[in-house]
Amino acid sequence: MGASAHADGMDTFPKFLLLNAERFGDRPAMRHKDFGIWQSWTWREQLAEIRAFAIGLQALGLERGDRIAIIGANRPRLYWSFAAAQSIGAVPVPVYADAVAEELAYVLDNAGVRFAVVQDQEQVDKIRSFAGQIHALTDVIYDEPRGLRDYDHKGLHDFGKVQEQGAALLAASPALGDAWEGAVRDASGDEISVMLYTSGTTGRSKGVMIKAVNAVSAARDTAVFDRLSENDSVLAYLPLAWVGDHYLNYAQGYVAGFSMNCPESSETVAQDLREIGPTFYFAPPRIFEALLTSVTIRMEDAGWLKRKMFAHYIGVAKRYGEAILEGRPVPLGGRIAYGIGEFLVYGPLKNVLGLSNIRVAYTAGEAIGQDLFSFFRSLGINLKQLYGQTEAFLYVTVQKDGEVRADTVGPAAPNVDIRITDAGEVQFRSPGQFSGYYNQDDKTAEAMTEDGYVKTGDAGFFDKDGQLRIIDRAKDVGKLATGALFAPKYIENTLKFFPNIKEAVAYGDGRGFASAFVNIDLQAVGNWAERNNIAYASYQELAGHPEVYRMIAGNVEETNRRLSREPMMAGAQIRRFLILHKELDADDGELTRTMKVRRAFVADRYAPLIEALYDGSTEKFVDTEVTYEDGRKGRIKATVQIMDVGTFGAEGAAAREAAE
Repeated sequence: MGASAHADGMDTFPKFLLLNAERFGDRPAMRHKDFGIWQSWTWREQLAEIRAFAIGLQALGLERGDRIAIIGANRPRLYWSFAAAQSIGAVPVPVYADAVAEELAYVLDNAGVRFAVVQDQEQVDKIRSFAGQIHALTDVIYDEPRGLRDYDHKGLHDFGKVQEQGAALLAASPALGDAWEGAVRDASGDEISVMLYTSGTTGRSKGVMIKAVNAVSAARDTAVFDRLSENDSVLAYLPLAWVGDHYLNYAQGYVAGFSMNCPESSETVAQDLREIGPTFYFAPPRIFEALLTSVTIRMEDAGWLKRKMFAHYIGVAKRYGEAILEGRPVPLGGRIAYGIGEFLVYGPLKNVLGLSNIRVAYTAGEAIGQDLFSFFRSLGINLKQLYGQTEAFLYVTVQKDGEVRADTVGPAAPNVDIRITDAGEVQFRSPGQFSGYYNQDDKTAEAMTEDGYVKTGDAGFFDKDGQLRIIDRAKDVGKLATGALFAPKYIENTLKFFPNIKEAVAYGDGRGFASAFVNIDLQAVGNWAERNNIAYASYQELAGHPEVYRMIAGNVEETNRRLSREPMMAGAQIRRFLILHKELDADDGELTRTMKVRRAFVADRYAPLIEALYDGSTEKFVDTEVTYEDGRKGRIKATVQIMDVGTFGAEGAAAREAAE
């Protein structure tokens, strides 16, 4: 692995930092919107910022091999902390900023973290509340000083002051800078570049160790694949601790030399996206679902003429958009109609969404609904899918331009080898492959085959054209009592195409029929309720409203109609559903920090509701403990309604079978 990175000696990201300061010195490397104003740093300026901070960290006592946690939102100083740590041989360990204090403390202690660079007072408070359980931690460095002036500053440092100390040491002894640069050039790519913690879908997070040479090799392969260069730009808004952000923004940004743009806050991402107009974009399916929901809501509030025009030209896009994007033959009339649609609808819509300049866009993390995927591609947005894992340093498969299909995740990524076992499990070897889980040799052995492949735990198969189709997590794929295939993720993604449905959890393995929990989308359904004069005071009240149930029942029936057209899935149509009385929440353990459903946890927590779906009950009382943002516990009590829905025959004709 990593031969391409070894060949020219470019096998660490700090080496690319030095190279980019030479070759792209005055080009923007980083932008950040602060107080409404975009600030910019060139590659040369970014090098100076990182060098000063690295020397400051060394002066504080950070040493080669030490682990340093990085916690907060997407901010230049936190990204600089990765490179500064790597430049002196320390190992950055990014942690989810929204992790509750106990979760944060577990990762910091498990990783043996000595230093932590955090964004603000909130993170300092979380660390201090569990300080006794983070045994190796000695120093915390904060970016924003607001609220921290009166804190005991023993072991607590201002980022700016650490950087100033580093700059002063460099000014006093220029040889120090030469020594630092020499150490960067002499560093080995076999050292650990980053430790990324898994999302914990099936249990406690594990620290995934990625060697520098592997990280660089993987990033270079895909940057070449998508022709990424210093002329590209991205909006860095995804969690720092997620492999997707670290790979797509940091790793690819360093090897390609493009500019990374940090939004002002999570609330301003949509506006900042419009202002930056990136050329390279990544979003998990839930972001594209939210974009479609916002478009749908806006059109429902628009005048009659606009609604009519929108519906007509979206129909034109559905017929011709993807063919035009991929350069396939399209009749002249279709091209003219699409061109008018681009002027009247698609262009303005892409501009409003901030996607006008997109050259390459990706989605991954979860399967995306085919209709949702095709909607964005039909607008002329080159949206593609990749399949990846933290253990692969992201890419396992990737779709080639012109060979993009909604129902697959593409063939193997460059230099990746994939095989399917007799049991249907997808396994891979890749340039970015991890070197093991930190301090968990037994778990590493479980994840690997004897001949060096990584077990993904996902079930899939190759289509005739070599593209991979992922069905579901291997352990989640089952059968109904009727013998019909039951793939819950496929059912859930079909449900989630509807803007009213934010989350869904399907059940049915070993049962007589499939059923589902639904979380409504508060924005979409709330907007609908206002337009229909339906009053509500909370999510719980809206979720239990009879009119909302009727609307969601229509969405579930349409889902069944779509499933009936899929030969493999027709037998797993949903017979009964309920709308959960609360939103699934990461703080309650129901979702991971990357917003994936922790299926086993949800099934255990709501076992009485699952039984009610299958014992014929029409309602069920539940009393659920919830965790508030400040860590306090509370309870939500509700009587949840359960509704039957119709199913369809193989040709989509109503079957209307009664639930067994």
